[in-house]
Amino acid sequence: MSIFKKVYILLVLVLPILSFCEDNSQFRILDIIAKKRDNIELTKNEINYFVQEYTENKIPDYQASSFLMAIFINSMTSDETAYLTDAMIHSGKVLSFDEISDPIVDKHSTGGVGDKTSLILAPICASLGLKIPMISGRGLGHTGGTLDKLESIDGFNVNQDTENFKQIVKDIGVCIIGQTKDIAPADKKLYALRDVSGSVESIPLIASSIMSKKMAEGLDVLVMDVKTGKGAFIKDYESSLKLATAMQNIGEKLNTKVIAIVSDMNQPLGMAVGNSLEIIECMQILKGECQKGQEDLRDLSFTLASQMLIAANITENEKDAIDKINRVINDGSAFEKFKEMVKTQNGNEKSLDDYSLLPTANFKYFLKATKSGFVNTLDAMKIALGSSILGSGRKTIEDEIDLSVGVIIYKKISDFVEDSDILLEIHYNDENKLKEALSFFENAYEIKDENVCSPALIKKILK
Repeated sequence: MSIFKKVYILLVLVLPILSFCEDNSQFRILDIIAKKRDNIELTKNEINYFVQEYTENKIPDYQASSFLMAIFINSMTSDETAYLTDAMIHSGKVLSFDEISDPIVDKHSTGGVGDKTSLILAPICASLGLKIPMISGRGLGHTGGTLDKLESIDGFNVNQDTENFKQIVKDIGVCIIGQTKDIAPADKKLYALRDVSGSVESIPLIASSIMSKKMAEGLDVLVMDVKTGKGAFIKDYESSLKLATAMQNIGEKLNTKVIAIVSDMNQPLGMAVGNSLEIIECMQILKGECQKGQEDLRDLSFTLASQMLIAANITENEKDAIDKINRVINDGSAFEKFKEMVKTQNGNEKSLDDYSLLPTANFKYFLKATKSGFVNTLDAMKIALGSSILGSGRKTIEDEIDLSVGVIIYKKISDFVEDSDILLEIHYNDENKLKEALSFFENAYEIKDENVCSPALIKKILK
């Protein structure tokens, strides 16, 4: 066959086929829904088409809901999940830190009770040379939000435009803000639709939602803290492990290093649950003033930070990483880095030393044990629901919250208690809310004659 014939075949036969594959106008949403309904693997272009068209309001909610339900029922392959994540990443602005030579690293948690590790590990890692562009969320349902905790600090501004956000990261190494409209807008639309269409608990949809927002930050490394247990979004270990694995697979396919840690959330993390109370607890850890009951918070924060340092090639192993972390805690540089971030984001840094400047509840109530024995159960979900009733949480994203209320936990799993020992110190402003919350707090504890071991904090690390 002559060269001219080969070129002719290429032009007349092959190129139209290729352009058909690339041209979104050739796709029909009904065909894509049917393929997923029949459990046939979708192509990258088909998934791109769905995300682009739905983001631009060209696909109605009823068809998008059908597609999401088909995914919920039949799941997605690892390739499909990566394609979906990539399409959502590129539905908006993708940050670039090309002018920064230091590693760009972040951490994300799937959410829990008393989960405040970001506020500890971010200044630690920034003081050791990492750049941390952290886009965080607000509390919703039983889980607390990093932004709400930070807004306990008077004046702290979580609303930074993209350029200012990047400049703060470049200048001081860490900045924590809320999600902007131009970061992964497809995820925001799909997340809202999942919430009302019964397709929330889908591993591929959860994984792609989380990863699209984080990877739009332009990261080199992402460390995931996937919670499992009573106070977690996903309560059983096997499903939590599947989610961790799915997110790690996405990172591998999209050229971002992802470390996933599966950690326990059967009891609250640390001693404090409630926004301003959790800020105080974080300051205690950063100042090296860890108290009994806070060891799990410190240990998990240090483990997450050590994995960030190792993955970013700042240290070679965990021992070296922990040594460096302890150094910046002991010499005060981690606390000073947090203070610098607060000042840069217009917060009152004096409140980090003088806690009376933080929101403070008007009243305290001490819940006491009614028998002696060992704490066998401290139900994280019941503590969270009780705290939320006091006003620390919200049912919808528009709800106002009370930054001053919450609880201090005196006794945790495997602790021995005497009759009348204090279990909880409850900070409240409304007597009626306290009465309603007490039914949850009182039922959160199970005290028995036999002792049990505290649940293992770190279940698995996927590297």
